[in-house]
Amino acid sequence: MTKQPGTALHKTSVAYFSMEIGLQSDIPTYSGGLGILAGDTIRAAADLKVPMVAVTLLPRKGYFHQELDAQGNQIETPESWNAADCLKPLTPRVTVVIEKRQVKIRAWRYDAMGVTGGVVPVIYLDTDIAGNDKQDRELTQYLYGGDSRYRLCQEYVLGVGGVRMLRALGYDAIDRFHMNEGHAAFLVVELLDEELSRTGARGIKPQHIQAVQSKCVFTTHTPVPAGHDKFGMDMVRKVLGKHKVWDLQSKCNGDGGTLNMTHLALSFSNYVNGVSKQHGKVSQAMFSGYQIDAITNGVHAATWVAQPFQKLLDRYIPGWREDNASLRYGLNIPADAVWDAHMKCKNKLIAYVAKTLKVKLDPRVFTIGFGRRATAYKRADLLLRDIERLTKIASTAGAFQIIYAGKAHPQDFPGKALIKKVFEAGQALGKKIRIVYLPNYDIDVAKIMIPGVDVWLNTPQLPHEASGTSGMKAALNGVPSLSILDGWWIEGCVENLTGWAIEGKARKGVKDTSAQDAEALYDKLQNVVLPMFYGDRDQYVNIMLAALALNGSFFNTQRMVQEYLLKAYLR
Repeated sequence: MTKQPGTALHKTSVAYFSMEIGLQSDIPTYSGGLGILAGDTIRAAADLKVPMVAVTLLPRKGYFHQELDAQGNQIETPESWNAADCLKPLTPRVTVVIEKRQVKIRAWRYDAMGVTGGVVPVIYLDTDIAGNDKQDRELTQYLYGGDSRYRLCQEYVLGVGGVRMLRALGYDAIDRFHMNEGHAAFLVVELLDEELSRTGARGIKPQHIQAVQSKCVFTTHTPVPAGHDKFGMDMVRKVLGKHKVWDLQSKCNGDGGTLNMTHLALSFSNYVNGVSKQHGKVSQAMFSGYQIDAITNGVHAATWVAQPFQKLLDRYIPGWREDNASLRYGLNIPADAVWDAHMKCKNKLIAYVAKTLKVKLDPRVFTIGFGRRATAYKRADLLLRDIERLTKIASTAGAFQIIYAGKAHPQDFPGKALIKKVFEAGQALGKKIRIVYLPNYDIDVAKIMIPGVDVWLNTPQLPHEASGTSGMKAALNGVPSLSILDGWWIEGCVENLTGWAIEGKARKGVKDTSAQDAEALYDKLQNVVLPMFYGDRDQYVNIMLAALALNGSFFNTQRMVQEYLLKAYLR
């Protein structure tokens, strides 16, 4: 390991590790919500001048670029980009051993600038270096690509390679290592090795485990058991070699023959949290042997407020970027000014749809937005479950149009089928209810789509939504939510004030509540939302204001990072 003294940007107390980080569209190192949250967290830390450094991978071909054919088939192509256009190359090199080969790692840096002048450096790890074996050079080519072995190697580069790179860059005084999901859990292996080296011990003792635990924070993001990475121990030993940690079965194995990355992170952390109050409860039940707290997610206000609303807030709430809590004064903004800003956002979205899809939507028509990763539990098709009922609602309660967006993982075939189903519904409905699907949903598309709709729809199958943040972005732009009471919306929903809940009548023993949830959605749309939008515009604007003031002032990463400081970083 070559060390470069003095290259640390500042004395750093927190190292934030995430497999993906979404900062801007032309740095496509994110797939969706987890990466966007990481980017928003980093920006908020910079705003608050938290002494933080972030570590991630540099996938040179991104996640993937999504195209959709006329039938709704998803076509995936690499999203190649030039790191040198956006990032600064760093000199140090470190190595990790994979299958007995020395794999060299270099790094690139991006400086996330805060609205107060604070900076958080983001370190991108890259194995595409001359001298590395061809298969090792490709380890940082794709985000979430390849097979189980590929993922194992990627996570080892992130965790072990990431700690070594920080040391090589001069970050020696890190007090907390924050693992954003279990992908980064191998960092505890390197921290254990550092403890063994420091004490000269040959074996792992309780004091070494306690020393690592005192430094580690872990945030879990998924309430779905299948979402937690697991690797067979035979493959782990073959690929990564021997390590004393592998013998600590209770600390890293879920079932004896498996390395469970979530268990590894849980066992070596002094603070663990879910990402909403409900998710904290669900996670506590899943991992009953650990103490799991909750810190509800947020979004970075200065990033996600659209330009027309930025101008509005600058006029009526000066300083809102530096003090997100002051958004609560949004209730005092004149209704006409809010509606004018909203229509500017809506017209921009409709112009984007026309340019991208050659479809002309009507700005006077109520517009529903649904932008989510296309996967089964998010139920993009719930609104389309009964086409006949949907048509009747449009003809009696008021016309509406629907804008969809979201990528399906290349191996998620049910998710791809959902996209096709949306296309088929759009073809069946024709001009009765316009349905469009925007391709390649990324940061830039989201910034146009979310502020431009009249309501944000979210329909996950309970209890699978850990948090969700798209509705928080909508609220910052005065767009209320119409959503299943799961994740953050349990905390954010004040019925008929910040939006509306979809509450299907529960039936004992029924796990799939889609039929009941769809009925509840139709009832709320037909009897409450559409009549208010078309018949009582003043009341609708009051709800828009409440969404902005109440939810925008709380569900932001400024508040969230302050909670991490108090609960996790400064413990």
